[in-house]
Amino acid sequence: MIRAHSAAAVRAAEEPLLAAGEPLMASAAFALATHVVAELRARGRVAGSVVLLLVGGGNNGGDALFAGTHLVRRGCQVHAALVSDGVHEGGLAAARAAGVRVHRVLDAADPAAAVVDLARRCGVWVDAVTGIGARGPLRGPAAPVVAALAAERSAWPQEPVVVAVDVPSGIGVDDGTVEGPVLPADVTVTMGTAKPGLLLPPAAGLAGRVEVVALGLDGTLAAEPPAACSLTAADVADLWPVPGPDDHKYTRGVLGIAAGSQTYPGAAALATAGALRTGLGMVRYLGPEVPADLVRTLHPEVVTVPGRVQAWVLGSGVDPADAARTAELHEHLSAALAARLPVVLDAGALTLLQEDTRLPDLPATAVLTPHAGELAQLLTACGEETAREDVTAAPARHARLAAEITGATVLLKGPTTVVAAPAGPLFAQQDATPWLATAGAGDVLAGVLGALLAGYGDLIASGTHDGAHLPASLSAAAALVHGRAARIAAGLPPGPGEGRARTGVPITAGDVAAAVPAALRTVLG
Repeated sequence: MIRAHSAAAVRAAEEPLLAAGEPLMASAAFALATHVVAELRARGRVAGSVVLLLVGGGNNGGDALFAGTHLVRRGCQVHAALVSDGVHEGGLAAARAAGVRVHRVLDAADPAAAVVDLARRCGVWVDAVTGIGARGPLRGPAAPVVAALAAERSAWPQEPVVVAVDVPSGIGVDDGTVEGPVLPADVTVTMGTAKPGLLLPPAAGLAGRVEVVALGLDGTLAAEPPAACSLTAADVADLWPVPGPDDHKYTRGVLGIAAGSQTYPGAAALATAGALRTGLGMVRYLGPEVPADLVRTLHPEVVTVPGRVQAWVLGSGVDPADAARTAELHEHLSAALAARLPVVLDAGALTLLQEDTRLPDLPATAVLTPHAGELAQLLTACGEETAREDVTAAPARHARLAAEITGATVLLKGPTTVVAAPAGPLFAQQDATPWLATAGAGDVLAGVLGALLAGYGDLIASGTHDGAHLPASLSAAAALVHGRAARIAAGLPPGPGEGRARTGVPITAGDVAAAVPAALRTVLG
């Protein structure tokens, strides 16, 4: 698991080490230089390469300047553009002594133009403008410099390699917001531990591959609850129910699905397809005859009569204006809550929370799966006036707010999936490909998640498992498998950062469902 800690927690963990004389900056600088060398080697050669250090004030700038001394010794030509006053004096002296070419661009009539002119000669840019002490958008000369570099980078036919030090300058370190210009990174070399802004959207999409440099903070930070987490394949392997010789269909989980409509019958088929391919014991589909006929035709193993279930998926493809179907969803939800069964509320079922005052506060075992627009509608109906743009600008904050208001676990779908429970860390999963943004993909995810919850349904209902925190972990696990299935269907390596970077090919939601077993093979294998 990748754990991210707040800037305040990191500074508190560093204090005793610095007081003891630990050379944290020297270690960070050497690690940074090592990662830059690895990027250069992957793209051709190290000696003779030209590197630009974008140096701000504070320790991040010092890390970059000391790293520049190592790069000079490896045969690189290194330029340092000082984009703020008060840069690290020891790092600056060491860089000059090693042969780093220092440029005081603030003395130029147009500092941004001066930096861009330097950048055009360099194949690697090291972003050390600001670090974890910065708050809000970039200010002063740094803002136009970073904006000009971002525009220059996107205009290059072959983009330069951008390595961010600790965090890409300008992101919200603790919340992942992006309020001003940011230079997108190919790789972020972060010190001691990941920072929440490297995992949470929208900033997570600007961080590239995240490499954590161990600086000896683990012992202190182990006692601090993380602010955000990201599951890895190994974590999902620990969570995923794998049948043993004594298991049968009821111990492997029975999922009830009430989804689809005459207008959207495919939602029922796709949710069912996603669930069946996870390895659960049975799917019971309960819905109108038109979707039921389609589900039976495509999936003859599905049972379409009432009976025992251990979790529910409700609402995918249901029109909120259909009063009869909404009443059915309400009945299923009330029964599930009374039996303490986990339930996934998707699409049409989300309106139950907006319109029905008879519903009690939800438990964390109810998982809401909105996209940004649906979450904005839900929050507005709950008295928090919210637009879709507000959610996309700060997904983590709004997902947490919805969890606190409803009591449920919230899985907010997007390029980076955010999972929030009323308490505990946020989860952020950036496992998919942009090709996943296609009709029906959310229905498949609902089925995958429902199946995983059904595998734990009896334990959750009995109270012998942590019903407050387990659903969030399972939701993140479902998002990882769903994202990997999309990548495999698109012809990409299963995990981001694995293998050569490729664009992939278009996919449908049915392709994603069909690739779920292959995704699980990469996890469970």
